[in-house]
Amino acid sequence: MAAELDFSPPEIPEPTFMENMLRYGLFIGAIFQLICVLAIILPVSKSHKTDSDSFEPKNSETVKKPKATAPQISKKPKKETKKKR
Repeated sequence: MAAELDFSPPEIPEPTFMENMLRYGLFIGAIFQLICVLAIILPVSKSHKTDSDSFEPKNSETVKKPKATAPQISKKPKKETKKKR
């Protein structure tokens, strides 16, 4: 009975050119996705011009103007319409 069992390794065909292309394409796509995710997670320093602007002292007028315009944008007059039945 032990002589009937075949424990030889299965025959695996050589991968074709298209299978190799698919395999390497998937690896390249996975590396590209990891780079994109890391670009989102890790902050990249901006140009020197924007860095120097952030260190300049701001006067109270420039700070108050954006805060004053924000509520005006969100408070739009609503139209009152009657429901049709």
